[in-house]
Amino acid sequence: MGFMERLQKGLSRSREALSEIFYMGGEVDEDFWEDLTDRLVMGDIGGEVAMQVTDDLREQAARENLVRPDQLRSALAKRLAQAFTPAERDPFSDLPSCVLFVGINGAGKTTTVGKLAGAAKSAGQGVVIGGADTFRAAAIEQLQVWGDRAHVPVITRERGGDPASVCYDVLDAAEKNNSQLVLIDTAGRLHTSPELMRELEKVVRVTRKRADGVFPVSVILVIDATTGQNGLAQAREFNDALDIDGLIVTKLDGTAKGGIAIAISHELKLPIYRIGVGEGIEDLQSFDALSYTTALVGDVTA
Repeated sequence: MGFMERLQKGLSRSREALSEIFYMGGEVDEDFWEDLTDRLVMGDIGGEVAMQVTDDLREQAARENLVRPDQLRSALAKRLAQAFTPAERDPFSDLPSCVLFVGINGAGKTTTVGKLAGAAKSAGQGVVIGGADTFRAAAIEQLQVWGDRAHVPVITRERGGDPASVCYDVLDAAEKNNSQLVLIDTAGRLHTSPELMRELEKVVRVTRKRADGVFPVSVILVIDATTGQNGLAQAREFNDALDIDGLIVTKLDGTAKGGIAIAISHELKLPIYRIGVGEGIEDLQSFDALSYTTALVGDVTA
């Protein structure tokens, strides 16, 4: 199964909620525009984006004499793609690079780190994993399994050790081994806990200081798409505290609200680097805005 097929399959629940409007026949009238706006909002795209997109499409329909809903499907995919913030660089291919993964428990950080490490190793990149989640023994064990599978070294400390020290150690190991990609998993943090967020700020600060002049550091927030609007609230808090560089959105195959990716990227002006549309390692893919919105809308011709 190719990437587009996996993306189409992964976004099936989100697509069903949005694309029905294009199969109902009829004309593009006032009811159509109201229904389109409502469906965009219910898909967690956000009220502001929904109204902007609807207004732009309304103007395009009048200008190009588009009188049927199916004629607007491709236009909607293209307009939604414009709402995403584009990435200036890909921290997983523009090397050397050090990436810190942050987010709440259960978002999929550890699995994402493992999948990315395996993919990088398969591509011939020198990669090392840092297990800075020293609070959960299971997280360290899970990373070690991924590391063993991909033949990638995993640097960590005993349970309860200082997470910032792990970041220092993994960068030392990367320099010693001439590794070009450093992937660091951090402990899950509730975005509503100032104390935990301050601890994470320390981890980011130490990593940036140690990596200065050697590895550009990117702080990437891993968001579980099934959390919907709560994911947007998480992103706001993490971005305020840590000055996030970008996003990875996981579990898109388990939600009918795939529009949340658009809402977060647009509101916070953050690029999306990868998306997860399934459990397999091949289901974590590079993000392409038009491919995403084409799968979301259901237009295979866009």
